[in-house]
Amino acid sequence: MSTSGPRYRITVADIEARRKKEGRLVAATAAVTDIDSFKTYAGWKDLPKAKRWDSHLSKESASRGPCVLKSAAKYLKRPDMISLGGGLPTPEHFPIQSISMRIATGETGFTEAAAASDEGGKTVTIGKYDSTQPAENPVSEYDIAVGLNYGQAIGSSQMLRWVIEHTELVCTPAYSDWSVSLTVGSTSALDQALRMFCDRERNDMLLTEEYSFSSALETAAPLGIRVVGVSMDEQGLLPERLDEILSGWDAAARGAPKPHVLYTVPSGQNPTGATQSLERRLAVYSVCSKHNVFILEDEPYYFLQMPAYEPKAAGAARVDPLSTYEPAALSTDKFLDSLVPTYVSLDYEGRVMRMDSFSKVLVPGSRMGWVTASSQIIERYIRHTETCTQGANGFSQVMLFELLNNSWGHEGYIKWLGHIQASYTGRRDVLLDACEEFLPKEIVSWTPPTAGMFHWLGVDQTKHPKAKELSLLALEEEIFERCIEKGVLVARGSWFAAEQDKPLPGMFFRATFAAASAEKMTEAIRRFGEAVRESYGL
Repeated sequence: MSTSGPRYRITVADIEARRKKEGRLVAATAAVTDIDSFKTYAGWKDLPKAKRWDSHLSKESASRGPCVLKSAAKYLKRPDMISLGGGLPTPEHFPIQSISMRIATGETGFTEAAAASDEGGKTVTIGKYDSTQPAENPVSEYDIAVGLNYGQAIGSSQMLRWVIEHTELVCTPAYSDWSVSLTVGSTSALDQALRMFCDRERNDMLLTEEYSFSSALETAAPLGIRVVGVSMDEQGLLPERLDEILSGWDAAARGAPKPHVLYTVPSGQNPTGATQSLERRLAVYSVCSKHNVFILEDEPYYFLQMPAYEPKAAGAARVDPLSTYEPAALSTDKFLDSLVPTYVSLDYEGRVMRMDSFSKVLVPGSRMGWVTASSQIIERYIRHTETCTQGANGFSQVMLFELLNNSWGHEGYIKWLGHIQASYTGRRDVLLDACEEFLPKEIVSWTPPTAGMFHWLGVDQTKHPKAKELSLLALEEEIFERCIEKGVLVARGSWFAAEQDKPLPGMFFRATFAAASAEKMTEAIRRFGEAVRESYGL
């Protein structure tokens, strides 16, 4: 069985209608959340259930039991219950009475200038007891008293409702028993996922792209998890190579059982910037289904998908996409339809855990995101969280709820994502324009990224005058040092090699267009090109 996309469509209007019917959300401190009650799709119960993954779980994960103190919160549903059970401090002891934020409303755009103006910005304030105001004078469903106290490891009911609705809008899961949990960011989520699925005693190995997120590799290594790199092309991971590795796996020769977990960054992959097409994702999913491999889908750059790069004409001025972006003209459906479907959208077996993050599209310092997977996997994830991170930051939950739920709503957030998408498109175009102008194309090659914030530059080491004398790593280091001397920092490709003990397939450098100004990005690429030319004697 396979699927090429979602089987149903949820709109913002559907979400608003369900909320109106259900009425005001009342969820006090450490409230237990019924995830299914927040799902909007009326036919979700008729969808098939996810597979069980007991055989994939580590001994550590399988042995974790519920936190007895947090489990006791279910008894607080009784309105007459007086709690002397949990160590939840009284909010009277919280020295913060309110939190105020200046935000852009989106009415005139989302720039800093818009936020500062009377027409396009406003100041919002979160009070300590907003959620307990009388029904005839409601302020908010979430406040400082609830948000800054201890909570459930899965997250607050208020933020979970928003995340579940967002997941239905974006992913439309194709099986019934899916669930979510808030996280303290995707790096922490990956650490917990690896502990859940990879067992040191079994000598489990992890599949990933041959060049992978360095922090992911550094997370796996101390856990005793060896990595198997899968070859890539301009669209990322090659499904045929993944199939070859798994079909020909020799457990005795490898000293490990056949891998049963794949970690992949499908959109704007870090470090290569590659984005898997729908066809590629379907092919990868098919291979994983064939070999019973569980997929960890890490998607911090998913909403930073961009139109194809078009080189500007000689002497022409580059039009910044942000200058032509009009929030009012961007509908939720139009934006979501422009994106490649997620692995969760294609998943009919509960074979995927998707890791989402606010880091790349809102603020990295929020240290907040969420995971989506089958209820079995989320239940195991929560057992880890209860005795590890304890759950997402209360300040982040309260502030993001005020921004995303009370101020912007789902449509406003999509418009913000359109703004960020346009901004990164403009930044990418500036960097690529500089590459076209300053890099020696007979030596340096690249594929324009269509998502994310990274640009992968290949440097042909075979054309270097010292190619027969120096190793690839030595040549890479020599160019890197020249770059540092000239005042430009680019990341060395070898830092991201999945298998550090194997020969590298080529020499690469990673550049980012995330932060530097247009002028500085252009100058940085000029300096990089100068370093390459000097190294090659051009």
